[in-house]
Amino acid sequence: MALEITAARPDPALLDLPWHLPLETWPEEHLAALPRGISRHVVRFVKLSHRVLAVKEIKTDIAFREYHMLRALGRLDLPCVEPFGIVSGREQEDGTVLDGCLLTRHLQFSLPYRALFSQTLRPDTAKRLIDALAVLLVRLHLEGFWWGDVSLSNTLFRRDAGAFAAYLVDAETGELHQTLTPGQREHDLDIARVNIAGELMDLEAGGLLHESADPIETSNRIVTRYTDLWEELTGLERFEKGDRWRVDERIRRLNELGFDVDELAISTDIGGTTIQIQPKVVDAGHHSRRLLRLTGLDVEENQARRLLNDLDAFRASQDRQGEDEEIVAHDWLARIYEPVTRTVPRNLTAKLEPAEVFHEVLEHRWYMSERAGHDVPIEDAIQDYVKNVLPGKPDEKSVLGVDTVEMPVIAMLGDEIGEG
Repeated sequence: MALEITAARPDPALLDLPWHLPLETWPEEHLAALPRGISRHVVRFVKLSHRVLAVKEIKTDIAFREYHMLRALGRLDLPCVEPFGIVSGREQEDGTVLDGCLLTRHLQFSLPYRALFSQTLRPDTAKRLIDALAVLLVRLHLEGFWWGDVSLSNTLFRRDAGAFAAYLVDAETGELHQTLTPGQREHDLDIARVNIAGELMDLEAGGLLHESADPIETSNRIVTRYTDLWEELTGLERFEKGDRWRVDERIRRLNELGFDVDELAISTDIGGTTIQIQPKVVDAGHHSRRLLRLTGLDVEENQARRLLNDLDAFRASQDRQGEDEEIVAHDWLARIYEPVTRTVPRNLTAKLEPAEVFHEVLEHRWYMSERAGHDVPIEDAIQDYVKNVLPGKPDEKSVLGVDTVEMPVIAMLGDEIGEG
């Protein structure tokens, strides 16, 4: 049996890794940080050519299926980890055949949910993670992807201006369809609710869940948040012919949720007295695409919203509302954003990504101004932030994701979940 490496851009350094050894016995010299939980599969993080890869030992045919599924999701511009390659044809020196390995790129500045709960965060952290997961699930379902194993463990989270953005990290059970039926979507929601309840109970048993957070109530939140968002994005709305302003209102509501409306289906009844409106195609990333167009900054959606708000405030303070938006954005980037992010010393750049640093500096400036009773210059705010706040934060660039976890569902939990 010959070792085979399948990758879009294979790295010769892959040949230096000990593929003849079971993944769980790999020597430390090849490994990166290893925060792991209970796992279906052995997963290790390896250092390779100045990058970090997640290596999952799995049946070769399943590895190929997941690899191609992740590539398909990437082509749809859905938030997921990036597949790097597959290693097959592995065997030990005595001829024992080993499973294949799926390789994915580590998502920088991402955090597994266990790492988030290990840092004494605010009590509403669980709810914010659920909200992020609900947005991810809606985006996947809109594109026809049935996940089949929705959970916090199968998701990575990036900070996004005080909230979180969620990324799919395990597509092993997923299926891609033209569209999903209501039954398929509800099945994913049921899986999510049960898995999340089990995961939060596990945290609760370990003393990692805030005492005010109820696992059942929090897990039920995925259903309500998903349902509300799905209805806003796809629901049919009827109104009188004289209320045409509600078309613009619907579009603004969708934009506020971070979605662009590519097409609307508008129809009237036979008498022409009422109008029906329904979004036909919705696309996430309204604010991030606008910021990218104006400044070239490629950031998360809430970060983009916050940066655009600061850009608008800058324009108003300079009395430049009538000028070309791109020219003002260029000046804001050069005079406000870049001086702030470049103030971070090199030894602290792994703490947070630049857009999140800028968001936190704006928050810090607001608190400083409130205490001082007058506006504090942003130059003073960044200096104080870098000196007193940023050094105490963990290095999130180097925090790696945990293994895929299949949480056992406690038998006594079944009836309680079913009633939610």
